[in-house]
Formats: sequence, structure tokens, C-alpha cells
Amino acid sequence: MTLPPHILHVDDDDDIREIVALVLEEMGGVRVTSAAGGQQALDAMAHERPDMVLLDVMMPGMDGPAVLSRIRQDPGLAALPVVFLTAKSLRQDRERLRALGAIDIIEKPFRANELIERLRGIWAGR
Repeated sequence: MTLPPHILHVDDDDDIREIVALVLEEMGGVRVTSAAGGQQALDAMAHERPDMVLLDVMMPGMDGPAVLSRIRQDPGLAALPVVFLTAKSLRQDRERLRALGAIDIIEKPFRANELIERLRGIWAGR
């Protein structure tokens, strides 16, 4: 199974962005574009459409659910696979994120190989 060629990763935590980029680029051969917030992510997608978005839930300004809502409202992006990478792992949180249109939720903290395998499975099943 392969990974998506280009992932946009959105997280306000610098360390998480660095770790995810390192894991996906070095272990998965994925091209990663990183964004520190929701508006920056939307601006990046206006210039280049990624194959998948990996999105944090809690961010200052525009949070992950608001970004997902904007993605789903844009005809050019509406079908884009969006996966949340979040520490919010309660069942009701996961159900709410799926109801908003997320295709999956991966919990933080994560192991590098686990992140790669989960994203491979999501990409294969999209």
C-alpha cells in the first residue's frame, strides 16, 4: 500500500509539525506542506491542492472543524480526504468529527510506524 504523494499537515505546535514532516518525508516518501493554522492552510490549498489533509482539532483562530467546514464548502476541495490528528479521543469527539466529514481520526501521541500504517490504510480505502 502506498501513501498519498502530497499531504498538507496543519497544527499550531511547531514540534508536532516537525515530527510529522520528518516521519512522513523520511519514512513514507511523502511530500509534506506544513501550515501553522487554519487560514494558512486554506491559503496553501488555494495555490496547490494536496492529496490529503492531516488536521489538528484545537488551534487558535480558526480551529480544525472550521477548516474542515470551509474545505467541504469549496467545490474544488470538497472531496479532499481529511484526517484529524488530535489528542481529543473521546467517543463523542470522534463521532462529531466524523459527522463533520472527517474520514478518520488518529490520536496523539502516535508512533511513527503507526502513523504511516494508518495513513496507508486510509489512503487505500478512500
